[in-house]
Amino acid sequence: MKNAASNLPTDIVELHAMIAQMGQDLVVKEAELERAKVGLQFKSLEVEKLKIQLARLRRMNFGQSSEKLTCEIEQLELQLEDLEGDAPDVEEPAAETSSDDEGKKKTSSPRRKLPEDLPRDEIVHASHENCPECGGTLKTVSESVTEVLDYVPAHFRVIRHVRPARSCRCCETMVQDPMPSLPVQRGLPSPNLLAHVLISKYCDHQPLYRQTQIFKREGLELSRSLMAGWVGKSAELVAPLIEAIAKHVKSGDHIHTDDTTVPVLKPGNGKTKQARQWVYLRDERPHQGNAPPAVFYRYSPDRKGEHPQAELADYHGYLHADGYSGYNKLYQPDETGKTRVQEIACWAHVRRKTHDVYVATDSPIAKGGLDLIAHLFEIERRIKGKTVEIRRQIRQAESVQVLSQIKTYFESNLRKIPGKSELAGAMRYALNRWDALSRYTDNGSCEISNNAAERAIRPLALGRKNYLFAGSDRGGERAAAIYTLIESAKLNDLDPKAYLSKVLDQIADHPINRIQDLLPWNIVFEPDTQTQ
Repeated sequence: MKNAASNLPTDIVELHAMIAQMGQDLVVKEAELERAKVGLQFKSLEVEKLKIQLARLRRMNFGQSSEKLTCEIEQLELQLEDLEGDAPDVEEPAAETSSDDEGKKKTSSPRRKLPEDLPRDEIVHASHENCPECGGTLKTVSESVTEVLDYVPAHFRVIRHVRPARSCRCCETMVQDPMPSLPVQRGLPSPNLLAHVLISKYCDHQPLYRQTQIFKREGLELSRSLMAGWVGKSAELVAPLIEAIAKHVKSGDHIHTDDTTVPVLKPGNGKTKQARQWVYLRDERPHQGNAPPAVFYRYSPDRKGEHPQAELADYHGYLHADGYSGYNKLYQPDETGKTRVQEIACWAHVRRKTHDVYVATDSPIAKGGLDLIAHLFEIERRIKGKTVEIRRQIRQAESVQVLSQIKTYFESNLRKIPGKSELAGAMRYALNRWDALSRYTDNGSCEISNNAAERAIRPLALGRKNYLFAGSDRGGERAAAIYTLIESAKLNDLDPKAYLSKVLDQIADHPINRIQDLLPWNIVFEPDTQTQ
């Protein structure tokens, strides 16, 4: 500061000129800062706008195969990446902790903590053995610790099963332990490797040919045909477990069901056909039910109603489903006049149809309908996780009245709008299914929507974007089997890879009459092997 003061001019006029120049420079810098702030705000708004557009396009693209729409999504993703890459670093600095000689720890800056169970390698930076000033002995009085997250690439290893053959010196009896059972007899893969291939294909959506390329970079040649055989063998092994899960789902009195398209390659001509994957889900957690949640999938080469009708031929209870006519036979009374399956229609479908009209036309009538439907869902948010009886009582006291208002609103406004309009179609969709849409209020264990099934369908839709098509009907059936295990494991808060590895390690020798032991909610893990 002394040197700076000594360089100042002594002439008052020059000092005034210098101060004026500094003022002008300050004004310029403030203007530049303001422009930078405005630019940053503009970029932030543009990022948010792109995120909203992406969310809308993803919702539009769900269940579709529009190449134009997919391309637009990918372009927006790249644009969003570029904008976010230009944004200032908003991550907190690496957390530093210090401890004094009394053992008290202090944190210098807040940051999201890294999981405690991660292994930690410690590098001590202490280059000075003696004081650099006087050469005296140094004593540690505190330490600063900075944690940096590292990644160790996956690696292969070979497990050698060595079985010594031993001979008795007295009687010459030969003794040798039997070879432990493997998922693929006389094959290369361990249960862990099989689980990795299955999770990569069906959970992380990496087709086998991409896995082949990844393994090759890691120095191992594993052909696609070889791994395809592993997938087929795994699906065969778990078939009894799939049926046990299906039996559990159908033993309840509430099932959510839905279906989605699966392009399947037609043999001979290289073209694809539209097959289906059906989902059947049981989840009693929203009403404090005791049964474990589970889901199973079924593949079919077409969308004929005979498939869900055959699957649920012996089912008695409530069925949450969309308005597909293939379910209608399930709702018809039997020869005794009893209805064994009660339809529960989905209010999310009604809301979605009405919302699409409102977004496209800004219709005040559509907005009024949306506000009333929103009231229904607000009631459901308040009673989620309550007991069956509490849910029923609140629905009878509040939801029934709102439903009456919605029905009156739809009926009165239907006469005011063109009969062929999209909004009229949305209203008729609701009014034609009114009994099924209102039935959930009579039973606290029913749900207002079929969103649970749609969530279970989403992994298939994500995988479909990567696979492009299934190779055959058998491929679709195998996918249904593996998805059943993966998604049921997730519903029970299990790491699906650890679950698959455990199942594949045990199922070859597991007694068929004890298959229940391998269900996600019954399987027993060693400590620290089933985390999610």
